Amino acid sequence: MREKLIEILNQAQKMEYLGNVATYIPELSHKNKNRMALALMDTKGNLTVAGEAKESFTLQSMSKIITLTRALMRYGEDFVFSRVGVESVDLPFNTLKSFTIKPNNPMINAGAMVISSLLVEESFETLLDYVRKLAGNPTIRLNETVYKSEKSTSYRNPAIAYYLKDLNNITTDVEETLEYYYRQCSIELNVCDLANIAAVYANNGIHPVTKEPLIDLRSAEIVKTLMAVCGMYDESGNFLMRVGIPAKSGVSGGILAVVPGRYGIGVYGPGLDENGNSIAGAKMLELLSSEMKLNIFSY
Repeated sequence: MREKLIEILNQAQKMEYLGNVATYIPELSHKNKNRMALALMDTKGNLTVAGEAKESFTLQSMSKIITLTRALMRYGEDFVFSRVGVESVDLPFNTLKSFTIKPNNPMINAGAMVISSLLVEESFETLLDYVRKLAGNPTIRLNETVYKSEKSTSYRNPAIAYYLKDLNNITTDVEETLEYYYRQCSIELNVCDLANIAAVYANNGIHPVTKEPLIDLRSAEIVKTLMAVCGMYDESGNFLMRVGIPAKSGVSGGILAVVPGRYGIGVYGPGLDENGNSIAGAKMLELLSSEMKLNIFSY
């Protein structure tokens, strides 16, 4: 298995010249496009890695599936989806154009901020502890440097949040909501942690290693569905057609992918396409899906 992952990684590394690291968060601009990694965990807890598996990066928008999960388990789907929609949108993830009162989905920034507003009453430490349990790694932490970099240079996100406040969709304090949102995006981990988290969703909420029930079945189903529908932003349809695996990307270069009942996958490659998705990461998933017959629409 490891030889197969190394081969896939080597093929993806040929694309290192493509794309650019994120620069709108200055701290992310320092990442090296050559440092790529791939990790795969099956639902029995077996982990296989290739590449720079210890390279750390922040969750960024991959955090949106975790906060959505917490909101669903706390409030239930009827309430959550009275505040945010479930449809894909052919617009950038930080768009202000795609909604009136209710954002189109929880994977764009507007929808994720609504979800964050539902969790502000919980402390950020509660969320961080939950991420640690999902990843099976108690050392996961907040990257303070990325957090401060994101907070100090973010202008569009406050505009989105205050617009949502004006529409009475965000009912909590806007600055507290933004603080929570920036912090969730700045949680730092690696591809092994991503694979662990993804494997929990693949295993219908049960951690394959610790055997701890961390997500209820219905919430796991909903999150995997929304990952398939809109997890790769306005490239979601094309990605799903090519790869056939629910996935969620982040502008740090990570992608978390789930093969239900089989594997959790984490990939990393900081060179991004125009939609904010990792070019090498998407290629790794495409090759992995093809060679291991992972497409969920095949039988």
